[in-house]
Amino acid sequence: MKQINSLKTSLLLAFLISFITNAMLFLAFYYVRNNFSPPPHAHEYQPKAEYIEFIFRFVLNFITSFLTAYIFFKISEIMPKKKVRILLIILFSLLSTLIISYISIKIRIEILQDKVIDGRFIFGNMMRDAFIALVTFFSAQIMYLSRKQQQSAIENQKLEAENMQTRYQALKNQIDPHFLFNSLNTLNALIKTDPPKAEEYVLQLSYVFRYILQQEVIIHLNEELSFTQSYSNLMKIRYGSNLIFEFHIDTKFYDYEVLPLSLQILVENAIKHNIITAKQPLTISIFSNEDESITVSNKIQAKKEVVSGTKIGLSNLAERYRLMTKKEIIITNDENIFSVKIPIFKFIRL
Repeated sequence: MKQINSLKTSLLLAFLISFITNAMLFLAFYYVRNNFSPPPHAHEYQPKAEYIEFIFRFVLNFITSFLTAYIFFKISEIMPKKKVRILLIILFSLLSTLIISYISIKIRIEILQDKVIDGRFIFGNMMRDAFIALVTFFSAQIMYLSRKQQQSAIENQKLEAENMQTRYQALKNQIDPHFLFNSLNTLNALIKTDPPKAEEYVLQLSYVFRYILQQEVIIHLNEELSFTQSYSNLMKIRYGSNLIFEFHIDTKFYDYEVLPLSLQILVENAIKHNIITAKQPLTISIFSNEDESITVSNKIQAKKEVVSGTKIGLSNLAERYRLMTKKEIIITNDENIFSVKIPIFKFIRL
């Protein structure tokens, strides 16, 4: 935990406590002097001397408060055991109270020429000094605990963020080999059936993999769209005119952001689960919505056979969005159209 700046904090705390408590006591003393008769044998009221005593008492209380707070913070840094720490501070506070009371009495005798110094006067001084030391101790304790609580909250947030990043990276690491596996299968098929297209496919694939290998956690929508279009070109090399893509994205959303590969996963999912032939061409539409989202939809042309796979696609995407944005993707599956809506967002970069 990052420690409190002991020196600055102790100076400020000592000044505030000493000034406020002494000012209150002085005002109370002044009020009593002006509204009540002085007790027998009390010394004659000397305003100048009383002001001097107030200044001296403030200085002495300031020193004691500063030392109490400073020692408290320093002991708190090196003494993890709460009971031992509190015991040491209380002992120091009592010792400093006795010292300041003694010095105060000496000032009273030397400056105010007060010859009537009885036990009640000494006890009153000690109680006043003990009160100021106690206020200093509890104020320092509150500041220390508050700081500790803030640091604990910050550390918990950092741990949560690191855990989130680790989980996110694990999910992303699932995607990369999954995409590579599918791409190589496609390339293998093209090499056998159409070598020129296979060569073009390799060129497009190199750009796609440069994008996949980046380490960005979020990315601008226009960059994700550019990548998705490149991926779409790869798929069109394989399926030709049987696969149609429609992009309708409002340019005002280009500087919004999405998670990398989010659109590509949805396009891949549509291609994987639907029939794509000359008799049944597949159209995949990608369009923006005014509620700050992007929808990928297609007419359902489900394959009769069950498609095997690692079940990474949609569940992976949904989990990544939950981790990084605390938002959910929306999946709609009616009789004819399957669509997935993903949120886009503005991310403030520091």
